[in-house]
Amino acid sequence: MRTSIARFVKDESGATAIEYGLIAAGIATAIITAMASLSGGLTSLFSDLAGKLKVS
Repeated sequence: MRTSIARFVKDESGATAIEYGLIAAGIATAIITAMASLSGGLTSLFSDLAGKLKVS
């Protein structure tokens, strides 16, 4: 019983999966934040372009 507990404590295979999950969550957060901050500028840019391309 003691050896199985010691083996469980030393096992780090799950740590790698958790680290990859944290990295993916960080990248997703960065992408969402960047898109949120760029959306207002892109909206006005495309609105200006649409106004200039409108033929009367």
